[in-house]
Amino acid sequence: TLVETGTRALIGAVFGPPATGETDYARQLLHLLTPGMLVLAGRGFDAGPFLAEIAAARAQFLVRLGSRRRLPVMARLDDGSFLSRTGELTVRVIEAHVTVTCADGTTWAGSYRLATTLLEHRRYPATALIRLYHERWEHEIAYLALRHTLLDGRVLRSGDPAGLEQEIWALLALYQALRRTMVTAAETVPGTDPDRASF
Repeated sequence: TLVETGTRALIGAVFGPPATGETDYARQLLHLLTPGMLVLAGRGFDAGPFLAEIAAARAQFLVRLGSRRRLPVMARLDDGSFLSRTGELTVRVIEAHVTVTCADGTTWAGSYRLATTLLEHRRYPATALIRLYHERWEHEIAYLALRHTLLDGRVLRSGDPAGLEQEIWALLALYQALRRTMVTAAETVPGTDPDRASF
């Protein structure tokens, strides 16, 4: 699915057999991208040709890089990020460090890298993009609502592909109608972030 971060509304969805990979399904949604959009994606979408296709759709992206991916440093920037290339595409790489303190006082630290087409480090500081990347989890919350709230642990009933497709589209339509209603309700209270409304 392509999900709007602020409202968790669906922009588009595709599905089919699990033998087809996520990136191949995502390619079917690229026609929905427009200039002015910023695509947030996990490391499963860290593929040079796929990132070039997002850029060709004139959307920007902020994507987590796989842990083994090492892009060359072309120029270091003042905010600690650096310019690089993936294929023919110029990107900016940002290193993010995360420290988590658990309830028992133990800490866990780790780091990850992000690649973005937002190259202007003064206009888009690394710290702001790191904070923004965490909004990607809004997409996972949309799936949580679909699987665990609307379906309430039930499985789809149909035993044939056409029936399954019909059930999935019905579930997505119900989800979209509920999200739109929730956003409308949130808008009645000025200053309320639509993603505060939950199932």
